[in-house]
Amino acid sequence: MLEFSDLIDVVLVAALLWLGLVWLQTTRVRLALVGFAVAGAVYALASELRLELTARILQGFSAVFVLVVIVVFQDDLRRFFEGIGASLSGSWRRRSRRDPIDAIVRAVRQLAEARMGALLVFPGLEPLARHVEGGIPLDGRVSEPLLLSLFDKHSAGHDGAIVIQGSRVERFAAHLPLSTHHEAVGTRGTRHASALGLAERCDALCVVVSEERGTVAVARDGRLRVLGRPLELAEELRAFAARVTPETETRIPPVLPRVAARWREGLVSFGVATVLWFLAIPGAAVGEYTIAVPIQVDNLPEGYSVQTIEPEEVSITLRGRRRDLLFATGGDVDIHVDAWLVQLGRRTFQLADDTVSHPEGLEVVSISPSRVRLSVASPPAPTP
Repeated sequence: MLEFSDLIDVVLVAALLWLGLVWLQTTRVRLALVGFAVAGAVYALASELRLELTARILQGFSAVFVLVVIVVFQDDLRRFFEGIGASLSGSWRRRSRRDPIDAIVRAVRQLAEARMGALLVFPGLEPLARHVEGGIPLDGRVSEPLLLSLFDKHSAGHDGAIVIQGSRVERFAAHLPLSTHHEAVGTRGTRHASALGLAERCDALCVVVSEERGTVAVARDGRLRVLGRPLELAEELRAFAARVTPETETRIPPVLPRVAARWREGLVSFGVATVLWFLAIPGAAVGEYTIAVPIQVDNLPEGYSVQTIEPEEVSITLRGRRRDLLFATGGDVDIHVDAWLVQLGRRTFQLADDTVSHPEGLEVVSISPSRVRLSVASPPAPTP
């Protein structure tokens, strides 16, 4: 009944659902997608209950739904697939033997104390090319003097962002996309809006030094957070570096750690995929299942006793939906022989569909063998 291919089918669907759930947690269109999911659930329920009018109306919106998803959520979908490609790509990165984090933290602290605005970008696994515009290539080694000079108010590119890859400053005076989430930005300036805008579109980490307040904030995974002390920045950078580039010389795509960290979403996805299997194809597909069932003798006249049954059990082939067949066991299927006519000398009985009791929704295809013979002891003759 339940084949290995069915298990693979459920696992693949669960993986897709897991990716969707993880994606929903990193995007701000969750409510809209939840509404679409409710409409899909109503359509599935209407189809199952044969509510044809409701099902046809909802089915008519399916093509429109696909277009709406592509047009409205194109940036989120692009990031979603880029994230999959980045996690599974075979492009290995080597981590620099020099650790620039201490130099970055010291430079950021000096910038904050001097009220010099700054914006630093640390790329993650996802590409930055389509999000970062302009900028001047540099490829310089990270150091305090270099960072301080790049954000000096007399520098031509101090208003832009610098991109740090490993221990190198790749470019400076770069421009980032602005966030449209005005509530999260609040009264902060353009640097904070740029940092949050990039964090909403990819998995990069952005560090912002406020020119007005002298505070340090980080933007990551679509969230903007102000740090309370310099030590927090070092912790953020080290945690981010460990996720992007582990301590080993070569970086293995962190697929398994990401899955392990989202085990709750995995359980939900597997449960939903299993339910979908039962409600849709192949769970709703019609199949056949053969089961061995012992013969049960009913209505044996008083005084008679059954000695042997040939055969003692028969093979019954049932047809029905695979989800119904999955729960059909030997205890749910019975075959009965009405032995009332043994008193007239009958010993061979024909097995037909009406002699089989089975769960509702299933039908009998065949019974093999189709005849059964009883060996019966007759009651003793009455004494005169």
